[in-house]
Amino acid sequence: MKKKMVLFVTLLTLFCTSLSGCGAISSELNSIKGRLIGVSYTAEFYDNYGAKFLTASGKKIDIDGNVVEELGIDSDGDSVTNYSLSSVITITIDGKQMSSCGNTVIFAEDGLQRDVEFNLSDVNSNGQDGLTGLTSVSKVVNKYKNYFGKPQVVVIQSQLGVPICAYSGDEVYWEIPDDLPKMTKLMIDDKALYVHRANFEIIDLSLL
Repeated sequence: MKKKMVLFVTLLTLFCTSLSGCGAISSELNSIKGRLIGVSYTAEFYDNYGAKFLTASGKKIDIDGNVVEELGIDSDGDSVTNYSLSSVITITIDGKQMSSCGNTVIFAEDGLQRDVEFNLSDVNSNGQDGLTGLTSVSKVVNKYKNYFGKPQVVVIQSQLGVPICAYSGDEVYWEIPDDLPKMTKLMIDDKALYVHRANFEIIDLSLL
C-alpha cells in the first residue's frame, strides 16, 4: 500500500511538472485581460496616416493581450523561455471577437463628444508670477490637479503624428491601466476614453 502511495505521488509530481513546462499553460497564466469600464462604447480603428477604416460598437468590451514565447539564455548559459506581449490584441464586443495588430484604436464611451474643430496654435503660458510661477511649486500643484481633474484638451494623433481628433473637458485626468495592453485611459467630465497605440498631447486649456 505504501509503495502504491509513493508511486501515485511520484506520477502526480511528474504530471504537474510537465504541465508547468507546457507553453500553452504558461502562456495562459501570463496573459493580460482587461475590461473597458463604462456603459457602452464606440471603437474606431485608424491606420498610421490617421485614416479611419473601421467602426464597431458595443455595451461590453473585453481586451486580451496575446502572449508569445521567446527563447533566451540566462546568466548561467542555460536556455530559458520568456514571455512578452505581442502586437496583437483580441477584442471581444458583446460576445463577438476580432483581432487587431498595430493600428490606433480609440474607445469612446457613449455621450463623449469630440471637439468639432480643433487647431493647435503655439503653446504660451503668458508668463506667471508669484509662488505658482516657481517650477518646484507648480509641479506639486499640477500633480494634485491632474489627480482630481482639470480643464484640458486631449489631441490624439496616429503613430506617425497625423492629427485624428480632440476632446476637451473641465475635468480631465489620465492613467495607465495595469490590465490593458498598450492602453491609456482618460476620464473627461466623467466619461471614459481609452486610447490604444496612439500619440497624444494633454494640454491645459489655459495654455491655448
